[in-house]
Amino acid sequence: MPPPAALAPFRVRSFRFQWPADLLISWAFEMEMLILGWYVLVETGSVVLLTLYASLLYIGTLVAPIFGVVGDRIGQRNVLFGTRATYIILAATITTLAFTGLLTPLYVFIVAAFTGLVRPSDIGVRSALVAATVPAEYLIGAMSISRMTADSARIMGALAGAGLFAAFGMVPAYVAITCFYALGALLLIGAGPELKQAADGADAGIQRPSPWRDLTAGMAYIWNTPRLLAAMWIAFVVNLCAFPLVTGVMPYVAKNIYGTDQTGLGYLVASLASGALIGSVALSLAGERMRVERVMVGAMVAWYVMLLMFGHIQHMGIGIACLLIIGVTQSVSMVTLAVVLLRTAAPQYRGRVMGVRMLAIYGNPLGLLAAGALVERIGYPATTAVYGLIGLVFTLLIVLRWRTAVLPPEKARV
Repeated sequence: MPPPAALAPFRVRSFRFQWPADLLISWAFEMEMLILGWYVLVETGSVVLLTLYASLLYIGTLVAPIFGVVGDRIGQRNVLFGTRATYIILAATITTLAFTGLLTPLYVFIVAAFTGLVRPSDIGVRSALVAATVPAEYLIGAMSISRMTADSARIMGALAGAGLFAAFGMVPAYVAITCFYALGALLLIGAGPELKQAADGADAGIQRPSPWRDLTAGMAYIWNTPRLLAAMWIAFVVNLCAFPLVTGVMPYVAKNIYGTDQTGLGYLVASLASGALIGSVALSLAGERMRVERVMVGAMVAWYVMLLMFGHIQHMGIGIACLLIIGVTQSVSMVTLAVVLLRTAAPQYRGRVMGVRMLAIYGNPLGLLAAGALVERIGYPATTAVYGLIGLVFTLLIVLRWRTAVLPPEKARV
C-alpha cells in the first residue's frame, strides 16, 4: 500500500538522506545562534552588538544568487557539501578558541561573518535540491517536512543548546555542534541522483553561457514573471519587519522584558519553534487540497497582527503562548511562499530563483540593525508596533498591486 500523503516524499531515496542531513545542520544552526547570541549579550551588555552579531549571519545574501547559478551548473548537492564543510571548519575554530580561553566577542563576530557568507545560500539550495529530486505531486508535503527540520531544530536545538551551555559550558556544547555539522555533510553522500538539467548541456558538448549571463537571465526571468516578482517582494518585507523581532532580538526580550536567563531564552525560542512545527505538520497533512496562495497571504497577515500583540505582553507565560501562534503563522507563510516559487519557476531556473529568493533575507540584517537602535531609543513595545504596521501595510499593497498573479482564480492556479 502507498504511504500516507504526509510521508510520501520519503519514497524518494534522495529525500530519505537529505532530510536527516538538513535536520542535523538545522540543530547546529540553532544551538550556535543561541549560544553565541547569549555570549555576545553577556560579554558586551549591548543590544546593538547583539543585533550586529545576528546581522552578520546574513551578509551572504548578496552572493546567494551566485550559489544558485553554481547549483544549476554542478548540482545542488555538491554546493551543499561545500557549504557544510565550511561550517565544520568554523565550528572547530570556535571550539579551539573556547578551549584555550582565547575566545572574545571580536572572534565571534569574525566567525559569524564567514558563516554568514554561505549560510543564507544553504537554505535556498536545499529547497532547490528537494524540488529537483521529489516529484511535483509530493512538493507541498516535501517542503512541509523540510520545514519541520528547522522547526524541530529550534525546539530541541534551543533547549539542548541552552542546557549544554548552562550545564557544561561552551566547549562541550561546541563539540556537539561540530559533530552535527560533520554528520550533516556526510549524509549528503546518499542524496541524489538529481535531475540532469544542470549537466545536460555539458554532457552534450554544448558551450554554456558565462555564469554572469546565467545570473542575469535568471534575474530577467523573475522580473518578467509577476507571480515570482510579487513573491520576492513579500519575502523581503517579511524579513525586514517580521523576523528580526522574534529571532535576533529574542535574547534581549528574555533578559530585559521577562527577566529570565538562558534557560528561559531556550523556552521562548522553543515555543516559537513548536508553533512552527505545528504549522508544518498541518500543511503536510493538507497536501494539495488547499489554495496555497490564499493560505500564504492569510498567514502573513495573521503573523503581523500577532507580532503587534506580542510586543505589549509583559507576562512570560502569555508571551510563550503568543509565540506559539506566531510560529504557526510563520511556518505556514514560509512553506507556502516556497511552494509558490518552486511551482512557478521552470526547472532550469529553480536554483537561480531560490538564490535570488535568498536576497530577500538581506532585509533581515537591515531590520535587525534598525531594531537594535530603535529598541534602545523607544523601547521594545513601540518598536514592534512600528515594524508590525509597516509590514502589514506593505504586504497588503503588494497583494493589491499584483492581485491577479498572487491570488489567481481557481482555474488559473499553477
